[in-house]
Amino acid sequence: MTLTADQNRQKVRHQYNAALEHCPARQLLEAISSKWVTLVMLALEEGPQRHSELRRNIPGASQKMLTSTLRSLERDGLILREVTASVPVRTDYWLTPLGRSLLPVIFAMKEWAEDNMDAVAESRQKHDIELAGGDAGPRPIS
Repeated sequence: MTLTADQNRQKVRHQYNAALEHCPARQLLEAISSKWVTLVMLALEEGPQRHSELRRNIPGASQKMLTSTLRSLERDGLILREVTASVPVRTDYWLTPLGRSLLPVIFAMKEWAEDNMDAVAESRQKHDIELAGGDAGPRPIS
């Protein structure tokens, strides 16, 4: 039986529903929404980099976390890795076309975070004050 274009779209939507626990799209969404993935992708946007360069450009990333993130991104087809036999061994990483296609989403999230950080910080502070013993009564909706 041949499906119409609309039926095909409905079938695909049913197959990949990120709200479902075992959906591959959900698993991918979990993988690409990691802060380390975001930071690695942003660093590689500027071009190929060695592991040591990435560690310098991503403060706070342990070698273990960076290696794990790079392996995951390589497995998902978002980056490529090239090992050059030398002393010491040289390993370079760069974005694939699929990885580059994710950058607009990452840039949008980064921009949103930068644009809204003051409002979020204010909300966090207000929430934390209320939890610490401020007015426990109902809050007015503003």
